[in-house]
Amino acid sequence: MTLTHELGHVVGGWCGGASLVDLELSPWRLPYSIHSPDPNPLLTLWSGPVLGVVVPIVFAVAIRIRVVWIVADFCLLANGSYLALAWLAGDPHLDTPRLFQSGATTFSVAAYCVVAICLGYVRFRDDCIFFLVSGGPLGDGNTPETPDGEPD
Repeated sequence: MTLTHELGHVVGGWCGGASLVDLELSPWRLPYSIHSPDPNPLLTLWSGPVLGVVVPIVFAVAIRIRVVWIVADFCLLANGSYLALAWLAGDPHLDTPRLFQSGATTFSVAAYCVVAICLGYVRFRDDCIFFLVSGGPLGDGNTPETPDGEPD
């Protein structure tokens, strides 16, 4: 999730004419990208959560393997949750306060959060149930059986 989200900021900055000053993608640190100057900060900032969702979904549609969908659905839920929690936290270094500072409307952020969280929750929950019932990503998807071989 953090990789596609942060690379979304990088792509958005590049498309908007920003210069990338620093980039951190290490899994053991909080990822970030710093652009300066950034003539279109709204494009740079929105590209993180938008591409952080779109890229995994495009891969899931293209690959058409159920286990890839659990990643895509998690990214959907995680990006919406991140923006909502960053809004509550109010830390000026997080995306949501920076979105507001750059001119994003409360409605646009709230709409993104509601859609991403609701849709992501339902889809990710269904994915988890599927994998728990089927015995994991390599399970056959059939109904679990009791020790005597009969379906529950």
